[in-house]
Amino acid sequence: MPVKKKARKRKPARAGFRRGEAMLRKHALGYPEAYEEFPWGERVIKVNKKIFVFLHGDTQTLRVTTKLPLSYGAALLAPFAKPTGYGLGKSGWVTASFSGNEQVPYDILLGWIDESYRAIAPNKLVAGFSQRIPEKKPKK
Repeated sequence: MPVKKKARKRKPARAGFRRGEAMLRKHALGYPEAYEEFPWGERVIKVNKKIFVFLHGDTQTLRVTTKLPLSYGAALLAPFAKPTGYGLGKSGWVTASFSGNEQVPYDILLGWIDESYRAIAPNKLVAGFSQRIPEKKPKK
């Protein structure tokens, strides 16, 4: 008589920063004429053929890159922020990076995405909407 094997209980996949990335992505795509592309294998959100946010989120890390012409200096005071590489930091681009169990200040990142969109989008698009209201913070 064959022996029945016990069914293994699978652990659910750890969401990590994926939910946070999904929320930030949804927020960014909510702007007028915003759309998503994947150049260089990286998720970017564009308006008028220009990138206004780079997003990367998986189980271990979250990385958000935005152009901050108004709050660049203040943003760099945050322990999670640094000037973006490839010379983009000289033009006001900031990268926020998180890993492990670090708390993510989603309200700040949503504000940065808003500032970045306003810096990149044509004036006619920016004039057509009011200040964004941050969405609920995702659970880790």
